[in-house]
Amino acid sequence: MSGAGTADVDVDLGRLFGSLSRNWRRIAVAAAGTTAIAFMLASMATPHYRAETRVLIENRESIYTRPTGATSEADRPLLDGEAIASQVEVIASNDILRDVARKLDLAKHDEFGAAGHTSTLGHLMILAGLKNDPSQASVEDRIIKAMREKLSVYNVDRSRVIVISFSSTDSALAAKVPNAIADAYLDVQEQAKRLTTADATEWLEPEIADLRRRVREAEARVADYRATADLLAGQNNSVLANQQLSEISTELSRVSAARSAAQARAIAIKDALASGASVETIPEVLNAPVLQRLRERQAQLSSDLADLSTTLLGNHPRIRSLNAQLSELGQQLRNEANKVLASIEGDEQSMRTRETQLTADLNRLKAAAAQAGGDEVELRALEREAAAERALLESYLTRYREAASRADRNYLPADARIFSRASQPYEPYFPKVLPITMAAFAGSALILMIFTLLAELFSGRAMRAAPRAIDPVEEVVMPTYSAADHLGFADEGEVVSAAAQTELLISDAAKLLAEADFTRAVFISPEGDEAAAASVMVAREISDIGLRVVFLDLTSTGAPSSSMLESSRYPGITNLLASEAQFSEIIRGDLYSDCHVIAVGTAETEKAMRAIDRLPIILASLETAYDLIIIECGPTDAESLARVISETTEILVSVIEREEVAIQETAADLVAAGYGEALLVTPVGYQAPPAPEGRSVA
Repeated sequence: MSGAGTADVDVDLGRLFGSLSRNWRRIAVAAAGTTAIAFMLASMATPHYRAETRVLIENRESIYTRPTGATSEADRPLLDGEAIASQVEVIASNDILRDVARKLDLAKHDEFGAAGHTSTLGHLMILAGLKNDPSQASVEDRIIKAMREKLSVYNVDRSRVIVISFSSTDSALAAKVPNAIADAYLDVQEQAKRLTTADATEWLEPEIADLRRRVREAEARVADYRATADLLAGQNNSVLANQQLSEISTELSRVSAARSAAQARAIAIKDALASGASVETIPEVLNAPVLQRLRERQAQLSSDLADLSTTLLGNHPRIRSLNAQLSELGQQLRNEANKVLASIEGDEQSMRTRETQLTADLNRLKAAAAQAGGDEVELRALEREAAAERALLESYLTRYREAASRADRNYLPADARIFSRASQPYEPYFPKVLPITMAAFAGSALILMIFTLLAELFSGRAMRAAPRAIDPVEEVVMPTYSAADHLGFADEGEVVSAAAQTELLISDAAKLLAEADFTRAVFISPEGDEAAAASVMVAREISDIGLRVVFLDLTSTGAPSSSMLESSRYPGITNLLASEAQFSEIIRGDLYSDCHVIAVGTAETEKAMRAIDRLPIILASLETAYDLIIIECGPTDAESLARVISETTEILVSVIEREEVAIQETAADLVAAGYGEALLVTPVGYQAPPAPEGRSVA
């Protein structure tokens, strides 16, 4: 296509996927052949076996063997993702792989490339510089490279489990290698702990010796300063001056209390003697032994006096003797009370003297204690330094003994354990013959179908014009000539009688338009509305074939489109030209087919004709949405067709009576205008096919 109809294209999915049904045999044969080849290759391929060992990263110390001060497993934070990833790298390190290769003697297995043999293709790639020569590398490097290609070490997501997976053509070797790698990893972990412990003991030995020297020096400084500052320790590890101060203070308090008590007793005795009161009421007097004997004698004399007074008079010598003795005893009691008073006063004076002496001693010790307090500050600083050095020494000694005992007993468990060892696999993981065969069939069939669809797409058979918006300023270049000569029409300028032409029936005209590359079919009906029924029948016939057809009525009466619609008062092409309606408002469905219809419309003819230059643009837009546009022009001349003709337009003349003068004049006019011979189409004798259920045929 060219011109306005080639601006945009779209894909006809029905035609595109219809190519699959037309080429299904070729697709099936090619897919079957590919599947057979895949089956043979899979059956002939060397089987590969895979086994895996699982290692759990955890602390294996128990409460009985854990070093003193170490946190328990419950208190230890879990290893983070970076630590687990580091352990994965350790497992896949060259040192471990090298040890495993030596232990299992992998050099004798051809699959590890120890011999350095290279295939013919490999030699060509080496010569082309696309591949390095493996023979230039050492045997161990080639083995390690091959092991890495077969080895897979990864961490199970959201866990502390590391999986060691290995593949080999030897099923027994596929299980031995991951187990050996796991064992080597545990050995490396234990060896690392041994080295750490040995380094710790080597570092602790000189540190402990130095700490012992510093502890001795610190304790010597404490002892020297204590002796120099006279801060000798007494009971309860207190300074002697402070202890003496406390004792003298206690003694002074006791002496002061005793003196005060003696002074009070002396005052009480003085008051009693001064007032002439009986001395027997004074406790100190009563407790004196002499006074007790005198009181016993006084009591005896008083008893005798009382007995004699009953028989003798008061002037009797015996009575006077007893009274005299009682008076003398009273005087003796007072004398003894004065002696007791003198004794108490003597004790008081002695206690006062003792109190004075203790006060002087207390004042002296206060000054000494104040001096000792200042010296104690420096002493405590020295003692703290010595205590810190001693505590550090004890801590180092404890760690050193623990490290030495664990190293001597060789108890240094790795922080990992193997909880799932690899076992010898009995089924190869490659090749899986059945899945490979099914995948080959599905893949080859899919690829062949894609190539078939692409071939159909690029051939243009599945392309059609795509709808696009109308550009009011778009210009359409109208051709000066477009006529079909496939039925042997005359050359340009040659006038042939209409009687010499062959009339096409409706079905033949529809088949011709459907199979050709026409986008427009212009019908001229010189005989009026009755002959215009041919264009309506052709439009319905082509629509029933399956093409998208729109019928445009450009007649003055609008009779052709009226027979296809329920009413003749619908908006149509004149309304679109007059800008009174849009495409969605003027396109309607035929009552008796799937054809779309654009009626003449209801706008004023003069107003519509002022915008007639927009008609080519409208037709070009319709070409993007429909496979074919059928334009009914009615009885018109060749000059009026200029705006509806394009390079892909076929002109047809509707005929009822071919001998009519109007038919001959129209044919001659078309030839004279340069359009060549037009096809003659007659609706006479046309039998419409049975209408689908729910429809009637007009």
